[in-house]
Amino acid sequence: MAQVRYGAKAVQRSREIEATAAEIWSTAVTAVWETDPDAIAAVLPPPLSPAAEPLVRLTLTSVTMPGYPTFGAGWFGVAARHVTEAGVVEGEYPIFMPMTTEQSVLGGRDTYGEPKKIGDVWARREGDEIDAGIARMGFTVCEVHGRVTGAREPYEKSKRDFWFKCSPSAEGPGELDQDPLLVYGEKTEKARVHETVEGEVILKEAPLDPICDLAIVRMVDLNWTERASTQVGRIVGPVARDGLVPFLHQRYDDLSVLGGGGDRD
Repeated sequence: MAQVRYGAKAVQRSREIEATAAEIWSTAVTAVWETDPDAIAAVLPPPLSPAAEPLVRLTLTSVTMPGYPTFGAGWFGVAARHVTEAGVVEGEYPIFMPMTTEQSVLGGRDTYGEPKKIGDVWARREGDEIDAGIARMGFTVCEVHGRVTGAREPYEKSKRDFWFKCSPSAEGPGELDQDPLLVYGEKTEKARVHETVEGEVILKEAPLDPICDLAIVRMVDLNWTERASTQVGRIVGPVARDGLVPFLHQRYDDLSVLGGGGDRD
């Protein structure tokens, strides 16, 4: 019989875990700003709650993996905390993670519960000039324009994402098959190049990706890095599905909103 490549395999691999555990260098522009504390409280599903400072982070990355084409990766989310019996766990809650390739979307969503979507993401540098942004479904979501103005110290730090791994019901809308799992994404990030950027972050009206609702009240930081990060997922346990259901729309596109609004490209 000819080889049937869809047949069962004795050795299973998780290519997502392998990829995120590998130290792969990339270039990125990162913006951090303060927003309305009520806006952050509005986007956090329980059991998460706002952190001490109402901070939003936007990171736009160009990733080059050996043997693969360069792809774009975006991360948009807010500072958050998880209050447990053992104490307060600080981290960030990603709301929107656009990726330019199907492979980077599917692995992150299925394995970790990351809110990834297909989109155009770019982070380009020409000399000291920086140009970055996100576009999806005919809309420009955001743009970053600036100029590198000075060097900073390299760094290495630990970070944490809060993810919800869930299964929407096959039997009806607005339901989950079971209680979702809260997952901690434990990350280590280090930068060999870390530079200050002077410029602007423009949040545009995009009906499917309304990151502009977390408006910039005060810009805290804008920087350029050459960096590498690794991550390990840790399942904390199930959380009540009723608390997450009202927030499921964050990770799916409601095309009904395209009836009007937004400056379509």
